[in-house]
Amino acid sequence: MSGRDRQHLALLFDIDGTLIITGGAGARSWRLAFDELYGIPADIGQFTDIGMTDPDVGRKTFEAVLGRKPERHEFARLLERRLHYLHRTVTESEHYRVLPGVEDLLLGLVDEGYLLGLITGNLEAAAHIKLHRARLNRFFSFGGYGSDSNDRAEITRIALHRGSLVYGEHLGLDRCLVIGDTPHDVAGAHAAGVACVGVATHKYNSAQLAEAKADWVIESFEDGLPHEALE
Repeated sequence: MSGRDRQHLALLFDIDGTLIITGGAGARSWRLAFDELYGIPADIGQFTDIGMTDPDVGRKTFEAVLGRKPERHEFARLLERRLHYLHRTVTESEHYRVLPGVEDLLLGLVDEGYLLGLITGNLEAAAHIKLHRARLNRFFSFGGYGSDSNDRAEITRIALHRGSLVYGEHLGLDRCLVIGDTPHDVAGAHAAGVACVGVATHKYNSAQLAEAKADWVIESFEDGLPHEALE
């Protein structure tokens, strides 16, 4: 099927739990940053939920452990120290792994002429730190990130705008497909008017993703994306 005939041309992938598992590297980097700056090895899991953006994670954890909102200068410093430690924690993580079928899927989609982007709550720098270890950065030339907005729908729209600039053609919402592993990914895609493939590769099973009204649900990428989703 030629790119001109396809309904969906731009495919936007979530990162954590969809493409890779960092083995807790993200949480450890936050813990080290808080410990260095405030002497508190904060556990983000006590105060935040899966699917939140990095800025939300940092602010909510800061408020919970320090009892106040961060000043602008100290929040910027916290983000910088978190990214500093993330390089180390990702490199050292014993349980970092690429999820089954991911690399073959991405290689095949690029060969078939699909436009691949990212849509993630990670800061842009954090997203690429996490992908670098597995050399997956090379597949993605645009994206929307938690450093762009705390609103998932807006992140989707920003990603498509950037994709349009990169490829020199307008990428309408009807030509985009989001692929993610959580109900947050499904809700964000639908709020932006975009269809979503839910992939049950991490903490949510196929029934939960179907209940969240994912347009298609798959167990893993080992058999590729649903043919009807790519038509």
